[in-house]
Order: sequence, then C-alpha cells, then structure tokens
Amino acid sequence: MRESSNTMHSTLPTVGFIGLGNMGSGMTRNLQAAGYPLVVNDIRQEAATELLAHGAIWANTPAEVAASSDLVITMLPTPRHVDVVVNGPDGLLVGMADGGTWIDMSTSVPEVAEGVRARHAARNLHILDAPVSGMSVGAFSGMLQIFIGGEAEDVVRLRPVFEAMGDPERILHVGPAGTGYAVKLMINQLWFSHLVATAEVLAVGVRAGVNLEVLRASIVASPANSNFVQNDVLAILDYGDYDEGFAIALACKDLGLSMDLARSVGVPTELSAVVEQVFRRAKAQYGDLAGEMSPVKLYEDLIGTPLRREPQLEVVV
Repeated sequence: MRESSNTMHSTLPTVGFIGLGNMGSGMTRNLQAAGYPLVVNDIRQEAATELLAHGAIWANTPAEVAASSDLVITMLPTPRHVDVVVNGPDGLLVGMADGGTWIDMSTSVPEVAEGVRARHAARNLHILDAPVSGMSVGAFSGMLQIFIGGEAEDVVRLRPVFEAMGDPERILHVGPAGTGYAVKLMINQLWFSHLVATAEVLAVGVRAGVNLEVLRASIVASPANSNFVQNDVLAILDYGDYDEGFAIALACKDLGLSMDLARSVGVPTELSAVVEQVFRRAKAQYGDLAGEMSPVKLYEDLIGTPLRREPQLEVVV
C-alpha cells in the first residue's frame, strides 16, 4: 500500500465507496492513505473496520453514501448488484445531488449506466466506467491498470483519484462511455482463451513425452509466445497455485458478460464460447470457490499428472 502523504490536503473531495471486497478493500486503503476522506458501505460492515479506525465514515445505505460524498465509486460483483445499488429505493441516485459524479469500477456491461443516463438526463450527472486489471495484489499495492470510458474533462478532473488507486502510466482513457467496460471484458476474454490454449498445449506435449520446461521454453522462444505462457502460468508450474484469490465463479461471470457484449454488437464468438464452457466445466468439477486458473487442472486430471516444472532446470533453446 502507498504511504500516506506528510501533508494531508483538506481540499480533497470526499469519496464515497461502495463494495469493500477483495478489490475494494485495497483500493479504499490507498485512497485513505492518499488523504481522501471516505464514506463507505458494504453488505458486511466488518469489512470497513480498518477504514473506520483510520477515520472513514460508515453509511447505512448507498443513498447515504451519495448524500455525504463529492463523488461515488462502486466496485461490485455483477451488473445486477450495480443496478440494485444505483437504482434501488435506497440507491445512490436517491442521495446524489444533480451534477454529481458516479464512477463504476466494476467489471460490468454498459446497460445499467446507459439506463441512468437516459432516465436522468436532466440531472447532468457525470458517469464514468473505469474497470480495472491487476487483481487483489494490484489493488493493495495501488498499481492497478484502469480503463476509463467517459468525457475527457471528467477524466482529467478525476485523474488524481484514479492515481491514488492505479499505476499512473497505465491509467488509460479508452473512449466514450461504455468503452471502459468493453476493453476490460475483451482483455479478460483473451486472457481466459490464453489460459485454456496453454493448458491444452502443455498437456498434449507432456503426454507426448516432452519435458514440461523444455516445451514452455520453446514456446517462449517462438512466435507463439504470450505473457500467459511466459509469466502467468508459472504460478501453477512452480507452486500449484490456481489463483484462489479470484474465484472461478467470478471468472465464469466475466466470460458470460463478454459473450453478452458480443451478442449485443452482433459478433459471433465461437472460440470464446468453447472457452466459456471449459471454465464452466471446471467450476462444476471443483466448485465455485476454486481458483480462476482451475481449468488447467482439468487437463492435468486428463493426463493423470500435475503440470509442474523441475526446480533449477536450465533450458537452452
């Protein structure tokens, strides 16, 4: 987590934050460390214990968060949760003043925000979608990548808030409203496809008698290399870590959202449909809380051996 500034700026806006899970907890700690006054809400009040001990204010409803804040950030599991928090009888729109600012940092789809814009056009609300990459580690360290869809003036105005949570070099204004959601979903979709393709290739190669690390190093040295093969898969190959910090149920949710987006824009996604089914099979096999990289275990089970590379093995390709 970033260190607190020696000089707290009393002019910093009060940030309302709804959703203190694996991602939101780290993001709010960094906002607080940067000096931003916080008003927070979550379905579990105990999730706010540390924040409250350092000066954050608890609000009982999203409406109270909005009424007590200069801007509101939501970081929630699904579009349905976003809809309830925003549009419910005690939702943030009830408490938000005309001209207020709402930033949705959830991995979601544009429909909820588009509905708010359509129904509340006269209120001149500033609405941005700003989903993130970097997992809980990036949230805790304040080095998230952030993809922002919205008006350029709002992005400039709010950039210090984003920089309190993300890597300044990787905070990207990707286009108008809705494009932040789309970019994040497409990145997830491609990463999940890399995962399934890598698991399949490594399983076939090992079953054919190739040393696992020789095979991986050969791929890394080839035009078929990817960041997943070079870096991400090592958590499994070295430690048997399938990343339980991000549950496969959430990965399946993200894949479903990607498919929904593809259907909404009329683009066939045959490959992604297969990837989604592999993930859903892993979810059924290992349970909702299994790690997001558990599809690799499906292939390990098929060949009857875990994909683990030998320590200290040096490979020259």
